Amino acid sequence: MAMNREARTSAVDGGATAEYAHLFQALADPTRLAVLQHLASGQHRVRDLVDHMGFAQSTVSRHLSFLSDCRLITMQPEGRSSWYSLADPARLRSLIASAEDLLGAAGTHSQLCAHLRTPQDDPIQEKEND
Repeated sequence: MAMNREARTSAVDGGATAEYAHLFQALADPTRLAVLQHLASGQHRVRDLVDHMGFAQSTVSRHLSFLSDCRLITMQPEGRSSWYSLADPARLRSLIASAEDLLGAAGTHSQLCAHLRTPQDDPIQEKEND
């Protein structure tokens, strides 16, 4: 039985679509991807990211806020500083691997930093390397 156009359109969940779009928007910005790559190597303060990336503090803070809104990163206050880290490194690695597969299937063979593919302190990888 064929579905009519109205039935297909009403099946779209607008809220879920907006949430996915927000997540993909976070990953669509080169600066935010660079921040994620830095955080894949470990915790950083805003000051560290400013020094590493060469951007203004306000720019780095704005991108960290966006990534935090998407729950891709977490913040841990310590005194007058805040330390940022990836919220779920394993899931982010899985997402990046899927993106690399899609890019490869489309004929673009590129990869982000090694930290987002295989973390240095991943016990599974260490066990496999023994």
